Amino acid sequence: MRTCGLDVHKDTIFCAIYDGRKASVEKFSTFTPDIEAMCAHLTSHGVVTAAMESTGIYIDAIRTTLRRNGLGTKVANPLLIKQMPGRKSDAKDAVWIAKLDHKGMLPSSFAPDKVLTELRTYTRSYVRFVQRQCSVLTSLDRILVSAGIRLRSVLSSTSTKSFLEVARCIAAGETRPDELLHHVYGRARKRPELRDALTGCIEGRHIWQLQQAFEEYDMYERRIAQAREIMEGLAKVHYHEELRLVQTIPGISLVSAICIIAEIGVDMSVFGTSGRLCGWAGLRPRNDESAGKLKSRAVTKGGRHLKPMLVQCAWGAARTKGSKFQETFGRLVARKGEKKAIVAVARKLLVTVYTLLKTREEYIPEKAGKRPSGDQLARQLRYHIKQCERISKIIPEAENVPASDDLKKTNNEKAVYFCGSARPDRT
Repeated sequence: MRTCGLDVHKDTIFCAIYDGRKASVEKFSTFTPDIEAMCAHLTSHGVVTAAMESTGIYIDAIRTTLRRNGLGTKVANPLLIKQMPGRKSDAKDAVWIAKLDHKGMLPSSFAPDKVLTELRTYTRSYVRFVQRQCSVLTSLDRILVSAGIRLRSVLSSTSTKSFLEVARCIAAGETRPDELLHHVYGRARKRPELRDALTGCIEGRHIWQLQQAFEEYDMYERRIAQAREIMEGLAKVHYHEELRLVQTIPGISLVSAICIIAEIGVDMSVFGTSGRLCGWAGLRPRNDESAGKLKSRAVTKGGRHLKPMLVQCAWGAARTKGSKFQETFGRLVARKGEKKAIVAVARKLLVTVYTLLKTREEYIPEKAGKRPSGDQLARQLRYHIKQCERISKIIPEAENVPASDDLKKTNNEKAVYFCGSARPDRT
């Protein structure tokens, strides 16, 4: 068996072929004709898969060319195959990668196929365009504040229809507060300080800045629409059933489902378990212990595209009434805080996505889909009996207590009477 290790740089590629006894190293440039020559060199030596470190955009063209020539690729995290400093060179790095692959010790990372790679391009561009459009809205608000227009003080956010309409009118040259009032909608129009907020000292420079900002805003609006149309069409063709399953989870919309599938794919066997998937996404607490002391429990790094999307979906799921995600968030927020609680909900959301894609079943809410077992009901009954006995001991000290003859009942009877009549809110 022959294995190949590639040490990829900006301008050069060191290609090492290892057969178990000795290794040969060749140097190629990163130009496409040289990459084609490297593929021919690997094919002539009977190499099937080439292993390499993950070095960002430098490996994209190499992976594409290898795939077109019928060769497989294996991408590994550089931190997991790092050599000792002082004993390494580019050629030795390539040989080390080939040796690890030959002995089956190379921890391979998840590498998307052609369809997922294309879908990722559109989803990540969509998210980037939305972020830049939000930055333009912030710039619009700064321009209006510079002109004395305090519209943000009376509106909920800068993305509302009223904010955009008023800003467009000012960009068109309208500065009269009475005319600008007609472009404010909803309850904000009834606020007494609205007219004062629309009275400012607008000059020509402010109008020019607003015009430039709206040109950029409209440009991103068109790009967002184009990216969404393309990624929705591509996802519905290849992952129609998976999109339907993922959208049954509370808090996940169509765009969110497309972005999640573009990052993790639909084949959950490549991750093995849901815990490994959460660790890959950066949602698992780190294990950092030395001399019996825990140094940190912060989540691991990773998933810079997937983690923010899951956190946004977690906020929607935490606000869905009656869902298990709302219950989890409410239980953790009191003692952990909002940030840690929402990360926990995001992790639970990812585990749910993993389960649905693995079992190919729709989401069933925990409360409606499962009933407590007999042992669970017995434990709950014993717990409530103890609570009733504890409450019954404070009945004589409570207000509006019945006559003493009525208190000669058993503890359980007194507790039932207390919970049912004296304290109806505890029924």
